[in-house]
This record gives sequence, structure tokens and C-alpha cells, in this order.
Amino acid sequence: MAELARIDLDEDEVERFATQFVEILEYFDTLETVPTVEAEPDLTNVMRDDEIEASLSREDALANAPETEDGYFKGPRVS
Repeated sequence: MAELARIDLDEDEVERFATQFVEILEYFDTLETVPTVEAEPDLTNVMRDDEIEASLSREDALANAPETEDGYFKGPRVS
């Protein structure tokens, strides 16, 4: 694993991590003994219908903008 991750470990670290890795794998073996419960999930539609509501005018939306240009928000250049 250390080679795949390109991590240089000395022999003591390799032995310590190998022992820990075996312990981790044993925990996964323990998970296999947990009984599974077969239940179909209750699916409900969580989407709501769109509702048209009043919105801000362009002038109100731009009123507190630090910078605007031609009726749009102006932001910093990113290129």
C-alpha cells in the first residue's frame, strides 16, 4: 500500500502499519456477520410544484451591488 501511495516507510513503520491493516481487515470480516434486514424503502415524491412569485425588479436587485455594467452584476475577471 505504501508503494502505491508513494510513501517511504522504514521497516518498523511497515511492520506497525501491516499489523494495523490486518486489524482493519478483521473489522470488515466482523461486518459480514451483521444480519441484513430486507425492507423496501418508502419512496415519496419530495418535489414540489413550481410556484410563480413576485420577484425583485432589476433596479432593486442591483441596488446594493458593488459594481454593475449595462444592467448586470459585474464581478472580477477570472481569466
